[in-house]
Amino acid sequence: MRLILLGPPGSGKGTQAKLLSERLGLAHIATGDILREAKRLGTPAGRKAAPFMDSGQLVPDDLVNEMVADVFRRDDRPEKFILDGYPRTLAQAAALDPVLRQQFLNLERVIVLKVDDEEIVRRLSGRWICPQDQTPYHTTNNPPRQPGRCDVCQTPLVQRPDDTEATVRRRLKLFHESTEELIPFYREQGLVREVNGSGDIESIYGRIVQALQPAS
Repeated sequence: MRLILLGPPGSGKGTQAKLLSERLGLAHIATGDILREAKRLGTPAGRKAAPFMDSGQLVPDDLVNEMVADVFRRDDRPEKFILDGYPRTLAQAAALDPVLRQQFLNLERVIVLKVDDEEIVRRLSGRWICPQDQTPYHTTNNPPRQPGRCDVCQTPLVQRPDDTEATVRRRLKLFHESTEELIPFYREQGLVREVNGSGDIESIYGRIVQALQPAS
């Protein structure tokens, strides 16, 4: 199985991609993880990407395209995979197609997770982490015992710059402007399956697996 998982930020793409990877034996190619690690390490690509990531903007296509292309040009390239967070624009999709064709890796499905914007804002703007050990919390789903402090070490919790409400809404705006146009692009190829992204993790996973089945 070779597939792309599309959806707005906070739609659960990362969680579902991890489950699909573990249970179906797919390589999980998450550009968000690749970029965050490059930023943390201070690599040239990470330094270039950091200002865009911190302000909720999309990282330039040419930078992301090259990083993804490298994955598929390696000798140990994955034969079965799930792309999580890429492509995000038509330009990225156009760059990806010839890379996959060169390696005889045709896409089989594009899963689109559908989640309401206000639900996305609630999910993301409520996320906080402990700066010491990165323990995650959520103001409604997983609140700390003492408001604003880590349960383990009592360190004041912090919010990642890309999780503030203003940045979340900016990221959603960019998604609607840039990424949603991929849906008709891949629908013309007969690859798109839309899945309700609300509810518990296992229910969403079940819907995705069902959507991966051949059309009757």
